[in-house]
Amino acid sequence: MSKQFQFKLVLLGESAVGKSSLVLRFVKDQFDDYRESTIGAAFLTQTVTLEDGTSVKFEIWDTAGQERYKSLAPMYYRNANCAVVVYDITQSASLEKARSWIRELQRQADPSIIIALCGNKSDLAARRQVSEEEARKYAEEEGLMWGETSAKSGEGVTEIFTEIAKKLPKNAPAAGRGGPGRTGAGARSGVDLNKQANAQGEQNEQCNC
Repeated sequence: MSKQFQFKLVLLGESAVGKSSLVLRFVKDQFDDYRESTIGAAFLTQTVTLEDGTSVKFEIWDTAGQERYKSLAPMYYRNANCAVVVYDITQSASLEKARSWIRELQRQADPSIIIALCGNKSDLAARRQVSEEEARKYAEEEGLMWGETSAKSGEGVTEIFTEIAKKLPKNAPAAGRGGPGRTGAGARSGVDLNKQANAQGEQNEQCNC
């Protein structure tokens, strides 16, 4: 019988980087060009089935990016098993904001939280302000998972959540609160989610969709 686990995941990042679009693509495989800004936070769930048959259910809290909601964030990332911190590859300021969220998580969230840095809007590569090299180097230094996605095309979206699911510990019954059995060791090693793409071709032939 395949094992089933449940983990709490929180999305953080500046307003308009595409957090809600990312979740909508992951949960419903849909994209809406004209999404309203999230107010407070939205709650969704989605289940990922890994190759070994293990089932990982994510309880996803999609938080609002506006500054006026920032004080609410600890309520959502407290006891979270994993966090996806999103920036917009066409806005270098959004990476700075992502860095500040990551610092906050490192200070205040569960020490064993798994953090993934996600560069969204890879379909707008022609307007890129944040290079892959800069983001990857930062993620490696901080022990974060990293990858680029396009909520619009769907590129990389399932992969980033699947890689998180693989990295979450499966050595104890997992509930979304407190995460019994989680170990700190695995939570601090960087994983490049784009390395699979790199392996399939030359460095300069990565998908820019």
